[in-house]
Amino acid sequence: MPEAANTAVKVRRADFLDRFPFFKDATAQLLEELMLSLRKSEFHAGQQIYREQDPCPGISFVLSGEIRVFKSGPGAREVTLYTVGTGEICILNAACILSATSYPANALVLSDGVAYGQSASEFRRLVDKYPLMRQFVLHGLSGRLFGIMQLVEEVLFRRLDERLLKYLFENAREGVLERTHQQIASDLGTSREVVSRLLGDLAAGRHIEISRQRIRILASPVT
Repeated sequence: MPEAANTAVKVRRADFLDRFPFFKDATAQLLEELMLSLRKSEFHAGQQIYREQDPCPGISFVLSGEIRVFKSGPGAREVTLYTVGTGEICILNAACILSATSYPANALVLSDGVAYGQSASEFRRLVDKYPLMRQFVLHGLSGRLFGIMQLVEEVLFRRLDERLLKYLFENAREGVLERTHQQIASDLGTSREVVSRLLGDLAAGRHIEISRQRIRILASPVT
């Protein structure tokens, strides 16, 4: 391998392992095959990565940025299944490739980022060949499965006002949440009108202050 190409592979490997420490104990052969199969690319906020029923030509190992995976329903309602961030792959994308099926949801970029892309054929080949690749996929699958089970439990068994309070406190930074009512509604799987009404009730009770795309939390939630 020419010196320049060898240096590029070493840089890519260090970059990859920094974000994906799961592979730090991988064999030299697996890492070499991974590095040779990856191609760096950028994605930008608002970009639609997948629409429901799209084919899956490849998979992305996300180095930075955030991608929202969600389902759409009647009346423009949406529910967020999970987000994909630094050091992750989209597990639905992986399942789509490994089962040769279409993508079962939608994927939209929330913030600009960078990823290493890999073709579907290379991803399948490495998963077939290396146990560590299979462990990586199963590790991601188990984490997402528990998260989606928790989402289903909350939707079915918790009141929406309780879920909203929990959402506000879990996602606020230094007591402030910078999201639109529509974004909150999509994450909770309800309508913007319902979220606006519930936020209005909280503001009337002086639990929060609402301004444009900003919610300031003033009091602890009552559960």
